[in-house]
Amino acid sequence: MPSSFSITDTGRKRKNNQDYVFTSDIAMGPLPNLYIVADGMGGHNAGEYASRYTVDTVAANIVQSQETNASRALDLALKEANRGLQEEGAANPAMHGMGTTFVAASVSGSRLLAANVGDSRLYVLHAPSRIRQVTVDHSYVEELIQAGKVDRETARTLPNRNIITRAVGAEQELVVDFYREDLLDGDILLLCSDGLTNMLTDDRIAQIVFENRSLETAADRLLYEANMAGGQDNISVVLVNPFDTGRWPK
Repeated sequence: MPSSFSITDTGRKRKNNQDYVFTSDIAMGPLPNLYIVADGMGGHNAGEYASRYTVDTVAANIVQSQETNASRALDLALKEANRGLQEEGAANPAMHGMGTTFVAASVSGSRLLAANVGDSRLYVLHAPSRIRQVTVDHSYVEELIQAGKVDRETARTLPNRNIITRAVGAEQELVVDFYREDLLDGDILLLCSDGLTNMLTDDRIAQIVFENRSLETAADRLLYEANMAGGQDNISVVLVNPFDTGRWPK
């Protein structure tokens, strides 16, 4: 059975935490486990509502789902959350325009299923120092990168790097990206909001994870260093050991 640890923090500049995290190491409906990070947006507490509502709605729908196909169950659950945010935004002017990113992972044996909307990320890390982003950001700067107009280092400093092009609740029709791949023994999963990745490079993230000897100490250190680097946004981290044998990957 996988093991996990999650942590979320307001950061040093924000008054409210619009991030929301969820972890379940045990089965939920057709999913053998489920890990989620959502990063809400919108004024008057709308961002907090959007992220919490989306995660809670997805979790509730997954538990009750009669679908046998895991990705189909996730897709339907996200579309239900999207409808709910759209309806609340239409009925309540203070909530109009709210939305949230959403990244989720589930592991069956060595098989990874991931879902993504927005610019929260899923990484696979492998000792001693490898890190690879699985999801592709739905963001303005990612479009510039894909078009060859900027490189990734330059993109980290662009003032509009936080503009996303897709979010749960933003449009009537929600498109979710799904990813499937095989994991290797020793892999560690990281789900996070951009409050982490805007503060720390991928290489530093990998170094921190493998310098520490547990999911909890690694997550705590990631949060600490992101805050020490400025803590410009809410910071959320979910670390998952898909093959928990009681030994830390070497």
